[in-house]
Amino acid sequence: MKKAFVEEKACVACGTCLATCPRQAIHIAHGCYAVIDLVRCVGCGLCSKACPASVIEVRS
Repeated sequence: MKKAFVEEKACVACGTCLATCPRQAIHIAHGCYAVIDLVRCVGCGLCSKACPASVIEVRS
């Protein structure tokens, strides 16, 4: 099953991914980077497509 992963050090914490996630599987940790709940994530890729910094990757 595919899941989304964030390159935390490059994330700008803009919140765009939060708005696009249909499963509400993303939150911003410490105001610094996005964290994806892998239990809720279904690997749809919407967050990856929406990320302006291109730091979210969907992989198996």
